[in-house]
Amino acid sequence: MNREKKFYEMNLNQRLSLIASKTSLTKNEISSAVNEALPFDKVNRMVENAIGFFSLPLGIATNFVINGKDYLVPMAIEEPSVIAAASHAAKLAKSTGGFKASTDSSIMRGQIQVTNLLDIKKAMRIISKNKGSLLTSANSSSKNVKALDLKARVVKNEIEEGKMLVAELYVDCKDSMGANTINSMCELLGPEIERKTNGKVIVKILSNYATERIATSKATLRKKELGGAEVVDRMLSAYAFAFSDPHRAVTHNKGIMNGVDAVSIATGQDFRAIEAAAHAYACRDGKYRTLSTFSKSSNGDLVGKIEIPLSVGIVGGVSRVHPVAKMGLEILGAKSAGELACVIASVGLAQNFAAIKALSAEGIQKGHMKLHAKNIAVAAGATGHIVDIVSETMYRQSNINFDNARTILHELQDRTDSST
Repeated sequence: MNREKKFYEMNLNQRLSLIASKTSLTKNEISSAVNEALPFDKVNRMVENAIGFFSLPLGIATNFVINGKDYLVPMAIEEPSVIAAASHAAKLAKSTGGFKASTDSSIMRGQIQVTNLLDIKKAMRIISKNKGSLLTSANSSSKNVKALDLKARVVKNEIEEGKMLVAELYVDCKDSMGANTINSMCELLGPEIERKTNGKVIVKILSNYATERIATSKATLRKKELGGAEVVDRMLSAYAFAFSDPHRAVTHNKGIMNGVDAVSIATGQDFRAIEAAAHAYACRDGKYRTLSTFSKSSNGDLVGKIEIPLSVGIVGGVSRVHPVAKMGLEILGAKSAGELACVIASVGLAQNFAAIKALSAEGIQKGHMKLHAKNIAVAAGATGHIVDIVSETMYRQSNINFDNARTILHELQDRTDSST
């Protein structure tokens, strides 16, 4: 009886066929999107002073079951082992039901800074009194995304003596990330607030610290599938190190962001905003800590949970103009921004599971360097099946570097020349 091929064992044509069978895309549509260069006129409209475009490898993470739904997850990343590691952790989580994920809301806030106020408390009362009309003005600029509330708070000026007022607009972004709409609303309200308070409005922009848009994901990995109780204890010890020490926590969270950023880029999200919010959230108790937590279940299995702010969208933004981002969303099949956030958080947790397991057992380099060796072989000039020969030779020698790759390649070429 023939075993069904795993995704990583398939050739390109088979991989495209599988994706096409699970989406509304055809093989040709997928191939065209990922292989055809963006026309320069489109690139030139996306950024200033354009000269071309920069490509990243695009892969598919498999085995993900999130809230009972199967996903093929597109990931754009140049670092080897990330997609394989996330897929492996997802497979382990799948045996216990996969990931259980949720999101808070789709609320983002815009901020309007007001300075030069003679009476801050009076200005706060004025804003509160006029909240209805100000919200009406804000909502006049958008048909779908709506501002729900407007609050004012005092911020201590830690550079100069004094205080400033910040009027904060709470906006339901629904299935969009919301940046452009919120910025437009804030710029529209700025002059009105300035007139009403007799202050001076300076900054009018959204906050990327999306504390009203928290995504959580949780999964359990069986101790027997991890390698036993000792491995679970070692993983918990590694987590305790990361939670307690900021130097380790940064690298711990970087591993999480390997997964988060890769999915975000593949689906056209603002991964810089997501990064900034995530690292700020890691400091919310006054010390930089892990975005994930780990514990042991009553029967000794490993339970992991992640909590991360995620401002993402499935409408508007880059997905309207970038064919690969549009295709990435189609492959993923997320029907809402909340569903997309659940997937991204789950991939971040899966990547974290895999990294902690590797660190606690054989070390992070074993799998990573085996894949990295292939990159070195290609850089040295190897092509086709020679790439595998050179990379495997370097790995066996525990000597993975460019010079050794060139040496091995030259030896193979010499042998070929002498035999002809």
